[in-house]
Amino acid sequence: MTAWMAARRRTRSDVRLIERVSWVRAIFAWVIGLLYFFPVLIILVTGFKTESTAVQMPPALIPTPNGELPLTFAVTFENYQAVLERNFWPFFQNSLVVVSVSTLFVLLLAVPCAYALTWREHERGQSILFFLLSTKFLPAVGVIMAIYYVAKTVTINGHNMIDEPATLIIMYTAMNLPIAIWMLHSFLAEIPRDVLDASRVDGANTRQELFRVLLPMIFPGLVATAFICVIFAWNEFFLAVTLMAAQGATVPMFMIGFVTSMGLFWAKLSAAGTMAMLPVVILGWIAQRQLVRGLSMGAVK
Repeated sequence: MTAWMAARRRTRSDVRLIERVSWVRAIFAWVIGLLYFFPVLIILVTGFKTESTAVQMPPALIPTPNGELPLTFAVTFENYQAVLERNFWPFFQNSLVVVSVSTLFVLLLAVPCAYALTWREHERGQSILFFLLSTKFLPAVGVIMAIYYVAKTVTINGHNMIDEPATLIIMYTAMNLPIAIWMLHSFLAEIPRDVLDASRVDGANTRQELFRVLLPMIFPGLVATAFICVIFAWNEFFLAVTLMAAQGATVPMFMIGFVTSMGLFWAKLSAAGTMAMLPVVILGWIAQRQLVRGLSMGAVK
């Protein structure tokens, strides 16, 4: 009886210890999350300030109707109105088209490539994967002159490829394709070989085993891959500012309009930044379940 009581006390103490550790981990996770979210919070808050309030120190973080209390500010929507009056929607539409089409092309090319490198044994498979990864070693600034020359020289219907959204679609597809292939290759490699052998025993051909067996199993990973490609393409600035002028300009190019010789318009820039990141935030919120599953794929149950 004494040994049983001692074991029970130890069990209760272990449970308390586990609960305390869980609380500590939860608090630590919240602190880290808030630290990462703080710059985003500053952007969101600053977008509702006047330009004079946006640069005051210490910064006001609490919105109130009149802003008379310490560390408070009066909410205004004039910055968002100014952003819309500067013709924001054409830039947004260009970004939406370029990002959507390039991500679609990336998936259409990366899925069969990753499938072949994973399930079709090839003696140079690892060399091909390394070659794809090596294309990311060289920064874009190292080849931008060659890219610009090609875009300037190639003509379609009498017009060169400068300031054409199709140019960015091609560049973003090439930019994200190696990353997508590597991600999809890692997801496909987690599927047991027995699953594929069973589908072949049932008479599935290559197309059926890819679209009816493998892709449904890695659908969360497919969503995660598409989301990564969307983020990289949506935020890309260097290629856009070099190859686009007016008609094909994207959202990052619109935002630099608030950086002038007179200084930075922090409030308007924050409002534009909030509007620019909203589509990605909404997309991530809609697909959060698939994103979590896709980014944490490591085993098949």
